[in-house]
Amino acid sequence: MARLSRLAIPGEVHHLIQRGHDQQAIVRDDEDRRAFIDALRECAALHKVAIHAYVLMDNHLHLLATPPAPDSLSRMMQSLGRRYVARFNRRHGRSGGLWEGRFRAAPLEPAWLLSCMRYIELNPVRAGLVERPESYAWSSAAHHLGAVRDPLVHDHAGFWAMGNTPFERDANYRRYMEEGCSAEEMQALLAAALRGWPLGSAAFRAQLAKQTDRPLAPRPRGRPRRKQFETVPN
Repeated sequence: MARLSRLAIPGEVHHLIQRGHDQQAIVRDDEDRRAFIDALRECAALHKVAIHAYVLMDNHLHLLATPPAPDSLSRMMQSLGRRYVARFNRRHGRSGGLWEGRFRAAPLEPAWLLSCMRYIELNPVRAGLVERPESYAWSSAAHHLGAVRDPLVHDHAGFWAMGNTPFERDANYRRYMEEGCSAEEMQALLAAALRGWPLGSAAFRAQLAKQTDRPLAPRPRGRPRRKQFETVPN
């Protein structure tokens, strides 16, 4: 069976995951990390993709991003691969690909925006790398908690709705982060991105269906049931 095309809807927020091949590192030190973030910022600007949240871990990347066109995410990640992977290979005396196949992504209903931001930015805390999310230098957490101004981040309207002033937003988001992610939230966000299915209500999926011919849910397993026809008398 042919592989489904990636679902990418212009103007919608997407949760994107890119992993290193065979769980290997995609960054080995801070020089790599700086080069990766610089390349990501350039490629996002080139293809006009708005990055709302991110975390760069040693062997994978999470992004929360809005593309302006159906192919914008793919073009951004292709550009990132050309710029960063070639540099990484030269610096570390290696050759070949760095990614575990193509990146995974799923559109999210706006109601999932803050949950996904929190899930992404708590990654280093869950991994035991830091005690506080803003202490991790390679994510957007410090930006959203008011510690730094990150030029890579384009704040989403859903984040701005958390308060009327920067101080109010930062304080409200900190309380939200401190609540943590439930296991159900994490499973839903991860499964949707890895499988490429939209995450949201039936109304949200119906809205997306108007913008794409691609299936928005897995087809039932097994062979289609044979239709039963009435016997017509002779």
